[in-house]
Amino acid sequence: MAFMEKPPAGKVLLDDTAPLSAGIEASQSLHSHTEYIIRVQRGISIENSWQIVRRYSDFDLLNSSLQISGLSLPLPPKKLIGNMDREFIAERQKGLQNYLNVITTNHILSNCELVKKFLDPSNYSANYTEIALQQVSMFFRSEPKWEVVEPLRDIGWRIRKRYFLMKTKNQPKERLVLSWADLGPDKYLSDKDFQWIIRLLPSCLHPYIYRVTFATASESSALVIRTFNEKGTLKDLIYKAKPKDPFLKKYCNPKKIQGLELQQIKTFGRQILEALKFLHEKGFPYGHLHSSNVMLEGEMCQLLDLENSLLGLPSFYRSYFSQFRKINTLESVDVHCFGHLLYEMTYGRPPDSVPVDAFPPAPSEAVVAVLEALLSQEACKNGMPTVSRLLQMPLFSDVFLTSSEKPQFKIPTKLKEALKIAKESTEKRLIEEQKLIHQHRRLTRAKSHHGSEEERRKRKILARKKSKHSAFESSEDQTAKSSNSNNSAGSGASSPLTSPSSPTPPSTAGVSALLPPPAPPPGAPAPPPMNAPTPSLFPPPSVNGTSRGALLSSIQNFQKGTLKKAETCDHSAPRIY
Repeated sequence: MAFMEKPPAGKVLLDDTAPLSAGIEASQSLHSHTEYIIRVQRGISIENSWQIVRRYSDFDLLNSSLQISGLSLPLPPKKLIGNMDREFIAERQKGLQNYLNVITTNHILSNCELVKKFLDPSNYSANYTEIALQQVSMFFRSEPKWEVVEPLRDIGWRIRKRYFLMKTKNQPKERLVLSWADLGPDKYLSDKDFQWIIRLLPSCLHPYIYRVTFATASESSALVIRTFNEKGTLKDLIYKAKPKDPFLKKYCNPKKIQGLELQQIKTFGRQILEALKFLHEKGFPYGHLHSSNVMLEGEMCQLLDLENSLLGLPSFYRSYFSQFRKINTLESVDVHCFGHLLYEMTYGRPPDSVPVDAFPPAPSEAVVAVLEALLSQEACKNGMPTVSRLLQMPLFSDVFLTSSEKPQFKIPTKLKEALKIAKESTEKRLIEEQKLIHQHRRLTRAKSHHGSEEERRKRKILARKKSKHSAFESSEDQTAKSSNSNNSAGSGASSPLTSPSSPTPPSTAGVSALLPPPAPPPGAPAPPPMNAPTPSLFPPPSVNGTSRGALLSSIQNFQKGTLKKAETCDHSAPRIY
């Protein structure tokens, strides 16, 4: 079957391009040295994290190894006296944290074997050169005509891919380069289909694809031989580097930053797009375009490493395009990576970040127009144009190609179907990763907004308003209860509602049970009844939701004739005994 639901034997599930972040959680002093406890995390999941312990001497050793890059890295200086003081340790910890931030955010350094071994020794402790030599030696037992001249150490950026300079016994002066790599996390072809398509690579003929001399594969790795090119790759041309030098030395800190001439940009760009169009039409997944994978053959650019996608290896720019959910097919990945390559050809260096907010002056406005269609905020948000659309743009449409070689690459129908399923599986993993990154970014943004100073101030003001509103409602409830209680106790259950300006008439209920007051002298005003409430100076608040207007309306509509006539017995006259 073409698609393997379970990972095949030898498949490396670890994605080496997943970014590592590191934070120093604490420090501890032991005897005459200080150890730093570091929390390392792969990707966005806090569950995928671990602790390592490092001394300053470990940092110093790593920094010495990274000096080959030519970068000036901010490692705090050594101190022999007073290096156990608490204040000094705290200050040094800040400096080491800054150093970790620099090496984990630099795209080339973060992917190099030295940094990976320092931060994740459990997954990167193997000697990959020895493993590759063992695999190559087993291959040479059945193919004795090949011979290893020397290993080409660290000329590439991949940790699990090794290169060897080769020669044949029949032509000892001819130099070839052998590349060996094991399987990656996106290897979805069955072993049978995988070995079949690898062996077909030498049959791929195209003027802008570098020819494969020999290719074979086992259940766990693949081996490809090509002619060694003394000129090197397009990246070597841009950085004026020697092909055999280590990757860090060649590309981390170029002495001179200078882009290519406009005509070179136009011609090389058109040739690369023609190669991509050919592969897309054949249904062959690529997804590994960058300037180190473009070989210079005279005045022609030719794509390298077609086997990478078959091996399931992650792309050099995966940490970039995995941030954008619209770049979710291998075709759109190729187009986006072409944007990185075009930027590098134009300005002599890669972009500082993607998306690019503003492009520096370029040799032509047509160059900027293509870059905006590939690397701008709008392009990354809305999606990539097709290769055919790029070929129609003014920068490339007027380029005349002189090659007369007829392209050919015959892939059997059954194998095409297997490649299609493997491609869809690779895209599915990318889409799932992009979804997780998008959710994580939204959550981080929400937390950041919630914890901002302005947001905290808004929450304080809102809480104060709620507190005042609650206190006011509580006061109203208490006033209402007090008013109801007073009305009940003063006038009894049958007392009519009263207006603030009208005193309540005396109650007639139970008068015979009360002692009469003394008679007033002639001409003096009569005293008020004992049970009459004193008129309030302030209008009463609403009671049980009844408004003041409704109360006044009830009083105005009161009709005296509706009252029952009460019979009274006057005992106020003086009695003579």
